[in-house]
Amino acid sequence: MAKSIVVLGDSISAGYGINVDQGWVNLLQKRLQQENLPYTIYNESISGDTSAGGLARINKILKQLKPDILLLELGANDGLRGLSPKLMKSNLAEIIKRMQNQNTKVLLLGMRIPPNYGKRYIDMFYNIYPQLAEELNIPLVPFLLEEVALHEHLMQSDGLHPNTLAQPVITAKVWRYLLPILKK
Repeated sequence: MAKSIVVLGDSISAGYGINVDQGWVNLLQKRLQQENLPYTIYNESISGDTSAGGLARINKILKQLKPDILLLELGANDGLRGLSPKLMKSNLAEIIKRMQNQNTKVLLLGMRIPPNYGKRYIDMFYNIYPQLAEELNIPLVPFLLEEVALHEHLMQSDGLHPNTLAQPVITAKVWRYLLPILKK
């Protein structure tokens, strides 16, 4: 029986500035097919989305798609807008708990924000991801763009969004963390 994976994210997962077919979510779907794994990915990512936006949509997603796995890639826009890290953590925690209550496995995709936000805020922001992973006992990709963000040739001119060349790198990173979940 086919199973479903929902990607709930922002512009990084929505494929901002690139052809969506070349985005990491679509490449991950192709990888699943190559491995003969019976999963269909539904990309529910919206450019500019925040943790509050994801929380507002999660019940509808749960009802319509009944995901077996959720790849949660939200928070970057909260950080870029200088929103409360405490509120972001609360929103992400609520999304994760609602998924867990439906027996949906969650993989949290951690993000970072640019250094111009100040060390204190950046640390508060980034530490939310490992805290949530530990508190809610879910796996974490520590920083989704780790092998991408500091490499100019893999980023769009805005310095925030990965380009087409970066997408296979992101796919490989997610795959490393997703594979153990798929094998359970």
